[in-house]
Amino acid sequence: MTDKIKIALAQINPKLGDVAGNVARINAARAAAATGGADLVLAPELVVSGYPPEDLVLKPAFQDACRKGVEQLARETADGGPAVIVGAPWMEEGKLHNAAFLLGEGKILAKRFKYDLPNYGVFDEKRVFVPGPLPEPVEFNGLKLGLMICEDLWFATTSGHLKKKGAELLLVPNGSPYDHDKPNQRFEIAGARQDETDLPIVYLNQMGGQDELVFDGDSFVMDRGKAIKARLPAFEEKIAITQWQRGNEGWMCLPGDVAQPLAPLESIYRAMVLGLSDYVRKNGFPGVLLGLSGGIDSALSAAVAVDALGPDKVHAVMMPSPYTSHDSLEDAAACAKLLGISYDIVSIEPAMKAFEAMLAGVFAGRQQDTTEENIQSRARGVTLMAMSNKLGHMLLTTGNKSEMSVGYATLYGDMCGGYSVLKDIYKMTVFALCRWRNAHMPAGLAGPGGLVMPERVITKPPSAELKPDQTDQDTLPPYDVLDGILTCLVEEEMAVDQIVAKGYDRATVLRVWRMLDLAEYKRRQAPPGVKISRRAFGKDRRYPITNGFRPQ
Repeated sequence: MTDKIKIALAQINPKLGDVAGNVARINAARAAAATGGADLVLAPELVVSGYPPEDLVLKPAFQDACRKGVEQLARETADGGPAVIVGAPWMEEGKLHNAAFLLGEGKILAKRFKYDLPNYGVFDEKRVFVPGPLPEPVEFNGLKLGLMICEDLWFATTSGHLKKKGAELLLVPNGSPYDHDKPNQRFEIAGARQDETDLPIVYLNQMGGQDELVFDGDSFVMDRGKAIKARLPAFEEKIAITQWQRGNEGWMCLPGDVAQPLAPLESIYRAMVLGLSDYVRKNGFPGVLLGLSGGIDSALSAAVAVDALGPDKVHAVMMPSPYTSHDSLEDAAACAKLLGISYDIVSIEPAMKAFEAMLAGVFAGRQQDTTEENIQSRARGVTLMAMSNKLGHMLLTTGNKSEMSVGYATLYGDMCGGYSVLKDIYKMTVFALCRWRNAHMPAGLAGPGGLVMPERVITKPPSAELKPDQTDQDTLPPYDVLDGILTCLVEEEMAVDQIVAKGYDRATVLRVWRMLDLAEYKRRQAPPGVKISRRAFGKDRRYPITNGFRPQ
């Protein structure tokens, strides 16, 4: 039995499916922890496989690879270095579990299975895993560890059981995705468990992007009295050594480094940067391409791309039409210059004339309408996809959540692309992020300091510029009104009367509801994008396309 122990928190960035690479990452974290004298290393949930594995985990070959990865890691602990706790999918007695393992002395010393499987929002673990029994404490160097996996912390059952069984310290490996409300929620939930059990809690979360999800890390140690004794920086890989000693009241953590929480806008911006960076890097793209229109959405998308990848990996193209203003041409060029990115101009006017000639007979006797506007957008889409194919860069689409909510986007036009950083960002937040980024240069990013877009990009009325003197507000409510109603409908699932009671016009609410419903088929065909809110389009919100329900 010992009265002192060092536990390393390995806030690392695994790649889903890359078992060999993840094993190497864990070994590197263990080696770094060993130099700090760690006795035990805690790694994230399902770190061997990556998280969330979705239906990939149902493949027997993948299950076998993960088992071999765990066994390899176990053998390597025979070197006398620190023990390690890792997570992996594990088949036992014909049942597939989300498991955590204590590895040491060259073998698997203990394994525990996740008890509470989340089945809401982006989670569908009940689809692929079987819950385990309530876990018993794991003994390590005379210390009884309560090993809980992610969701097990969110309910009192598992922690209460471990307390009754004699656990002295709760260790919680997590794969907890970011949303802008999540950090506070985690502290509230951990605080509730700490109150109930009077046990210290080590909350270790993974870091990195996985498709639409971003894992922000932001790991922490909460001691008795809900005191935060250590906190790791958000959106950074970090190996932190925490020191523990046994006292009269039990085990306690000595004070360590406590990273400061990020301000809300910086937190959102860093999530966008990390989501894009890891999507490009983990999928092996050489860089990104985007249309730079001189508008605010493409300007913010370009800034995020440069901050994520560096200016040498971002290529922009302006595609003017006869309706493109001189201001937009100037602003697009100024954005490219401020960001230091390569920039081309490709006019779509020849394509517009070609389509007009092609369709003249079919459209004879009919007035121009949104059809001709959509042709412009689709001509730009074809241009961008051709450049993406030729240059090998992934096309970044630039539509925001407000537009995607109400269908203010063109299929096979401005919706073309492989990824979107604004997919879960409402328009008013776009404005706020642009002002914030022009005034701040976050540390560690690849872009320039100072202005990244002209002030006029932020202040001029938004416009698709598909016909003379067009603005978004010709066909949409003001964005502050639209975003407020959409938040009530999408995030809050409010009824019309509830929204009207907040001060919104009933006719406008009904109109926005209808537009939201009608655009579902478009959203089904939209590219993936960074999840920022607690209810993003996609896995978070699964609505039918054919839908006869109408509010009164």
